[in-house]
Amino acid sequence: MIRLLLGAGVSFLVSLIGTRLLIAVLTRREIGQPIREDGPQGHITKAGTPTMGGIAIVIGALTGYIISDLYDIVFRDLESGIYTRSGLLVMALIVGGGVVGLIDDWIKVSRARNLGLSKRAKFGGLLMLAGGFAWAMPAWTGVHTTLSFTRYDVPGIELSTGAWMVLAVLLIAATTNAVNLTDGLDGLAGGSALLGFAAFVVMGFWQFRHFDVYQISHALDLAVVAATMLGATTGFLWWNAAPARIFMGDTGALALGAGLAGLSLASSTILLLPILGGLFVMETVSVILQVASFRLFGRRIFRMAPIHHHFELGGWPETTVIIRLWIIAGFCVATAMGLFYADFIGTGALE
Repeated sequence: MIRLLLGAGVSFLVSLIGTRLLIAVLTRREIGQPIREDGPQGHITKAGTPTMGGIAIVIGALTGYIISDLYDIVFRDLESGIYTRSGLLVMALIVGGGVVGLIDDWIKVSRARNLGLSKRAKFGGLLMLAGGFAWAMPAWTGVHTTLSFTRYDVPGIELSTGAWMVLAVLLIAATTNAVNLTDGLDGLAGGSALLGFAAFVVMGFWQFRHFDVYQISHALDLAVVAATMLGATTGFLWWNAAPARIFMGDTGALALGAGLAGLSLASSTILLLPILGGLFVMETVSVILQVASFRLFGRRIFRMAPIHHHFELGGWPETTVIIRLWIIAGFCVATAMGLFYADFIGTGALE
């Protein structure tokens, strides 16, 4: 429990202070976000707002994770901490997602236009990152290669290593892109993601306390990773809340998406993730429906996609859209947690 609190606290402070320093540096160097010309007109005033704030999230989470383990070495006189391969790989996935996003963001700001990496280059970078993670998890950890919902044996369909790797790559690619699509309003993606990370803190600690049910060897370390992402995202949200003083950019969005996907894969909650991240699914589906409808029938379903822009153009103030979508995100997370606990009760472990 101390590691969880220490990791969350350190990551929060590093991100909170780091984001403020980042705002000052980016403002001084006039590094700001270009705004798409076909977006809502109300966003024009946001042009020039510092971006790449996801750097603070990644550094904050990484610092919190490292320091949380040093606690065991320094204060509990352990010869070594309890870093695990699962925790390290998920953290590496987060950092890698942030690096791909940082390259994309840098190209945007250096060229002063809202076009970064080409779709092929961006997808290729994410594919290499996801492929490396998908290979390393079965090779270096005891991850269960099953189709899992709330635990490894529900429904427990055994997958070959290759099939699990393909599933992992698809989940990482889908989640990173979903969070990226959601990152269109001040604090929307960050506020929604931190609810998901909070859920993974609880689930990871629960899996650690009930190893006989879940058999996740590195559950506590995964909970620490989730706690550091929770703390770092919260610290960033202090400055990203509407009206945002800084944007996370693809640096933050891809790191958040990678973190959620990595934790889901490592904790054997693969099929639970679409429920837990229901808001991200809704945003992605709105884009898919919009594109499909326009290409097939020549008409649009929404005023603009993703769907948060549809509500904006319908007259809702930005803060109203954000808070209402946060409520939806919270409902999705609560539903996922309810299913997780209901399944645990069904095991009879409390009898």
